Amino acid sequence: MTMKKALFPLAMAVLLTVSCHNQQPAQENNSDNTPMLRRQLPGDSARYGLACDGTTDSILVFLPYSADRLDTFDIIEAHQQHRIYGRPHIGDEVAVIVNPEDTVEALMVINVESLRGTWCYMVSPTIRNIENMPKRMQQRMLEKTPDSLRKQWFTPREYSLRLKTDQTAIAYGGMRRQTTTDDMTPVEFPAVRRYTEWHLYNGRLILKADTISGFTKEGEQPVTDTVSIRLLLEDSLVLQFPDHEQSYYRKPNQE
Repeated sequence: MTMKKALFPLAMAVLLTVSCHNQQPAQENNSDNTPMLRRQLPGDSARYGLACDGTTDSILVFLPYSADRLDTFDIIEAHQQHRIYGRPHIGDEVAVIVNPEDTVEALMVINVESLRGTWCYMVSPTIRNIENMPKRMQQRMLEKTPDSLRKQWFTPREYSLRLKTDQTAIAYGGMRRQTTTDDMTPVEFPAVRRYTEWHLYNGRLILKADTISGFTKEGEQPVTDTVSIRLLLEDSLVLQFPDHEQSYYRKPNQE
């Protein structure tokens, strides 16, 4: 691939950003807030582009990354059905699910710009092997433990998931390796799935784990979770995983 071809997607993204910001200067390309042409998964019917001037709570003025024309979508029904995830602002990258029976209506809008960033949640430990321990023994163990040590053991930890512009993901929390000190405590924290990549697919979030190493420790193929977005606000995110719902709060990125 020539250098000219390699730079074309970034140049196009900058031009689109300038267009939808009414000729305001574009941000630097290495910023996590800079829209970029997305690697769209095969079978993904969503449309990706920028929210433009004229967008309100009832209509979305949309410039697709193809840059062939401006579209205007009716989003009243999507608002009423709570399927606007992150209020679109001028210049934000958005994903749009269009009604196949009415191509001027958007069934869902996701503010991709708002989805990016570092999302955190607090995790409390549980008593180790609690399923094999009688409740009386649990109670007796806690009663004999000094308050200072109990406070140390049961202090919650912050877990986080960072969704980056280049569609890589970073998950923090838990312990990568079990230590002797960990084995000596009567409590344990849940393991965190080490997501390394994320994509949107038909309005849902795809999270992939262990995509760098290629295989899990058990030698199996990388794990993929398909997650539904339940809520997306400026500082709040709720995701519905296959087996649980997780709420997050936004934390400023720390480079």
